[in-house]
Amino acid sequence: MTRNRDSANDLAQAACERALEKADRFETGTHLDRWIFRIAQRIWLNELRSQAVRRGGGLVSVNDIDLPDTKADTETNIYASQVLKEVYLLPEAQRVTVLLVYVEGFSYKDAAEVLDIPIGTVMSRLAAARGRIAQRMDKEKTGTE
Repeated sequence: MTRNRDSANDLAQAACERALEKADRFETGTHLDRWIFRIAQRIWLNELRSQAVRRGGGLVSVNDIDLPDTKADTETNIYASQVLKEVYLLPEAQRVTVLLVYVEGFSYKDAAEVLDIPIGTVMSRLAAARGRIAQRMDKEKTGTE
């Protein structure tokens, strides 16, 4: 979510602290990972909002993101970088859904539960995100705007 290792560490710590503070609200028999993810997501969204108010922005530039070197060939790395750039340009709701399903490997059903939305909304957000990314990549490929 944070696109920055230090921010991610801070977020993880804040989410753990909040989970310990609110442990009495956890329902036994439910998924702990989903509960903590929702806590982390809410903390992060609140942080983005407060940054936007303080600085008039709040998102990290795509150029400032450290991409892992997976030792793939240059062309693959360039393409992956372009796709990742497009993912980070998506609206927050679509971006989080894409990251949950395509990066974290959540099923549509699990993503819907984590985000507390209907499964149809997950599918809709993914379809819209794929369409938007494909359209932008096509424009970039042909050099049109």
